[in-house]
Amino acid sequence: MNSTPTTGAGGPGGTTPRPGSRRSPEGQRQDPAADEGRLHVVFGTGQVGSALAAHLAGLGIPVRAVSRYRPAARPGIDWRAADASDPEAAADAAKGASVIYQCLNAPYTQWPERFPPLQRGVLAAAERTGALLVSLENLYGYGPTGGRPMTEDLPLAATTAKGRTRAAMTAELLAAADAGRVRIAIGRASDFFGTGVTQGSTLGERVFGNALAGRRADFIGNPGLPHTYSYVPDIAAGLATLGTDARAAGQVWHLPGPPTVTTRALLDLVADQVGHHVGVRSVPKLAVRALGLASPMMRGLAEMSYQFDEPFVLDTSKYESVFGAAGTPLADAIAATLAWYRTRRSAP
Repeated sequence: MNSTPTTGAGGPGGTTPRPGSRRSPEGQRQDPAADEGRLHVVFGTGQVGSALAAHLAGLGIPVRAVSRYRPAARPGIDWRAADASDPEAAADAAKGASVIYQCLNAPYTQWPERFPPLQRGVLAAAERTGALLVSLENLYGYGPTGGRPMTEDLPLAATTAKGRTRAAMTAELLAAADAGRVRIAIGRASDFFGTGVTQGSTLGERVFGNALAGRRADFIGNPGLPHTYSYVPDIAAGLATLGTDARAAGQVWHLPGPPTVTTRALLDLVADQVGHHVGVRSVPKLAVRALGLASPMMRGLAEMSYQFDEPFVLDTSKYESVFGAAGTPLADAIAATLAWYRTRRSAP
């Protein structure tokens, strides 16, 4: 459990799918759309979307993944091509769904322009099908908290462009739910890491890849402060719970993960497993802002750097008080991530 306990209660709504699904004599899953409306549709085939689809398939739930480009084939997972920013295409791809998961993202430098239309397409699909919509969110909408642990009842008081975009997207979902147009459950997670995560995260190539290569980890901000990092398999398992447990509907949930420690303590665990000290090359905020004058990516990082200038702690006790203790031990999550990075480095 991260941080201090808070109260939490379940809410009505939603349906719990039965385990299992029909298979052909050859052992291949039949068209999920034919499986009596039990289909779960995952929009997005990035790190989290792919992990979620695999997790649901492992539970015996018929799964369809939706993305613009075909991902690697996975057993038990149907795939449909669609541009989710087109509501008609999104609704067509989600036909037959009982639960829809929004795991899409937009290019970091084009968040305010490109992300809201993606969510609106998925929302339209949920309204058209009557499916429960489970939406993955990050923590940008809260804005700076002065180091206080983040709980689900915090106001969305973001001060940055990306944060205000995130808050406005949440407001759209809540308004649709309040109007009775859709049933929703929102799951929020922090900076993520794990198998397949190389870019788009502070715990990607420049930490794990650098550590294995004997280089210092690149980091923005103060590594001596507590910071919650979310592990992709934990995010996937948490979202699956929100989609399969009726108590989740109608509420916001902070998804469980490894215990919160300082970034320096996390790097010490990395060092234990790579067998040598992992130094930190901390980029000063002023330098990041200066680089942002020429680089949209660095400008975006500078905008959100407050997350690493104060304790950044996600309180997950509401989820755990309702659904039970969850989250992978940090050392185990790091070991699995490093194992994948080693395999990647040794590939021809």
